[in-house]
Amino acid sequence: MLRSFFETYLNNPQGIVMSISSVSGGMVVLEFEVRIQRIVPRTYDVKSFRFDRPSSFNYRPGQYMFVNLNVGEQKIRKPLTISSSPTEKDYIEFTKKLTGHPFSNALGTLKVGDGLSIDAPCGNFTFTGQYPRVALLAGGMGITPMRSICRYYVDSNLQTKITLLYGCNTEADIVFRNELEEIQRHKKDFKLVITLTEAGSNWKGYVGRIDDEMIRSEIPDYQRTVFYSCGPPAMVEAMSNLLKSLGVTEENVKVENFEGY
Repeated sequence: MLRSFFETYLNNPQGIVMSISSVSGGMVVLEFEVRIQRIVPRTYDVKSFRFDRPSSFNYRPGQYMFVNLNVGEQKIRKPLTISSSPTEKDYIEFTKKLTGHPFSNALGTLKVGDGLSIDAPCGNFTFTGQYPRVALLAGGMGITPMRSICRYYVDSNLQTKITLLYGCNTEADIVFRNELEEIQRHKKDFKLVITLTEAGSNWKGYVGRIDDEMIRSEIPDYQRTVFYSCGPPAMVEAMSNLLKSLGVTEENVKVENFEGY
């Protein structure tokens, strides 16, 4: 019976060859080869890489994939969030800041039609509507799982109250800005709060990092809210300490660290 399930799971009309990479905790992680369908510029140094989604491939918003690339004579394997939502049936995408490191440079040379190897889905930093009040704390590229969650939230018409606090360096660094602002206009229970550490003179929002005053002001019911925090390790640690000082229980804090590469 298990074998029959796996055979069905691996079949897909696109003809994408899929194999089982691992099975852990009831999660089937698949390995498959894909070709880039589209490359979407998000900011001056951030791009989304989109490819066909096998019809039998399922994942949860907030999960990640391993992307395998050849860099010179070396094969490098790195985790990257699936920034698309499971509700977007025609494609999967990951979104990456091109930092000048070897892995980023290799991504930056990819063109439509080029192939790469994927292992997915992985991770438990997920939200599918299980909490009535949620706060998403994102720093930099920590916005990628939040985008997946927010898109799923809209497409599934979830009734959760969501506040997204998003910290960036400058306005030019705000990834998915138009889409997130569009969600706020059409979802009465969704609030977007952006703060910049290097704000220009015309910036009307918060300046500085996410802090206790911002959380108290924007999320007055924070002690009854489940927090998802994602970004550079130092930011995630700072958010965890901040939430602890505010009396948010450990079970109400979910975290994901992003390394730069």
